[in-house]
Amino acid sequence: MFITRLISGIVLVLAAIALFFFGGIWLAAALGVLALVGAFELLRVFGLEKHPLGIVTYLGIIGYYSLMTCLDFEFDMWSMGVIILIFFILLFVYVIKYPAYHINEVAKCLFTFFYLAVMFEYIYKVRCCEAGEWLVWLILISSWGSDTCAYLTGKLIGTHHFSELSPKKTLEGCVGGIVGAAVIAAVFAYFFPNTAPDYFGGELFTVNPMILFPIIAAVCAIISQLGDLAASAIKRNYDIKDYGNIIPGHGGVLDRFDSVIFVAPIVYYLLTAFAFVGFYA
Repeated sequence: MFITRLISGIVLVLAAIALFFFGGIWLAAALGVLALVGAFELLRVFGLEKHPLGIVTYLGIIGYYSLMTCLDFEFDMWSMGVIILIFFILLFVYVIKYPAYHINEVAKCLFTFFYLAVMFEYIYKVRCCEAGEWLVWLILISSWGSDTCAYLTGKLIGTHHFSELSPKKTLEGCVGGIVGAAVIAAVFAYFFPNTAPDYFGGELFTVNPMILFPIIAAVCAIISQLGDLAASAIKRNYDIKDYGNIIPGHGGVLDRFDSVIFVAPIVYYLLTAFAFVGFYA
């Protein structure tokens, strides 16, 4: 089991290296596929994977990522409109077929669309920034890096139980994940280009990544653990062990990317905030 999990992890990292390097349509397409598979997994938990509202959700994800790729940076001004359009279509189907469907089904499909399509998109948004081929790694450092450090710390010195949602989690592991992510980010920052590019279209500013990156990683490591627990809570609600088995040794897309989904938008907005106010060191 450990060997299978390790091999799958290596394959995922190699795939991330290639996709982060090329970016563009390749990354967008990969994220779209992940969002679709994740949506299927979650809707299957809800019992809606073959439901007409579920089909609308799949088509919405395909349309969302197709428009994102075509419009590129201009998609930012239209993305909320697309989300509202998907909401309207779900409501339209609900009203036309009333009383065949329940409003809870609409809410679950809308949640699925936002959780998978919109949250995954932020990986693409970070990659599209100036120096995005570097900055996008903060997402994996803060999620997978944090997970690994938390697991190792918990195994070595974990004694205090953390949450009923995940019996194996300990307070020591949580702290280890936060500290570990910050340390990895500091090492990563050492190799970051010394010049500070214009990340988000504003004026150039001086930034010390040796300070900035560990702060972002530490904050996002906390968010990462929240994302992991949130996914676990859904599984507990529906009494399932894993969302799927598409990734050997890891489970489904949601089992492996639950923390990444939460971390990606926070990395983007923290970078945006630091770029906006200026971060001098």
